[in-house]
Amino acid sequence: MDAFEAIRTLLAVRSYQDKPVPDAVVRRIVEAGRLTGSGMNGQPWHFIVIRDGATLRRLGALASSGSYVAQAPLAIVVATDKTRFAVSDASRAIQSMLLAAWAEGVGSNWVGFGGLEKVKAGLDVLAILPFGYPARAVGRGKKQRKPLREVAHLERYGRPFE
Repeated sequence: MDAFEAIRTLLAVRSYQDKPVPDAVVRRIVEAGRLTGSGMNGQPWHFIVIRDGATLRRLGALASSGSYVAQAPLAIVVATDKTRFAVSDASRAIQSMLLAAWAEGVGSNWVGFGGLEKVKAGLDVLAILPFGYPARAVGRGKKQRKPLREVAHLERYGRPFE
């Protein structure tokens, strides 16, 4: 799948097949995060790969907005150093990982962005990303988004980009 097609069709996946994600795909997902650009090349992120079922269940219980983490075969906890660009840089890495996974047929969703204080990683936890093969077919590309003319402007705000 090319990059634009992955962006166009990426949807949140919250239920997963009971099927492990192969090591090569996991490595590709983590590499996508690692290779993402960051402010002043600070790379203020840490990716904690979780496959242990008991740990996934504990994370699901701790994540108020993402109990479904407990059913995923894999999760990556994204934690950051306390630096000026950490949140924006790690957010970029998260999007890279979500797109790399989607291109491999693996779904995910961003869990957290606040509310993860109980997840102790020794760092600031920004997100938990559960990963797995979607439990049911998802409508690839069927998104509810504002029309381009409402969000893109030409030369100045208010002049539609068409």
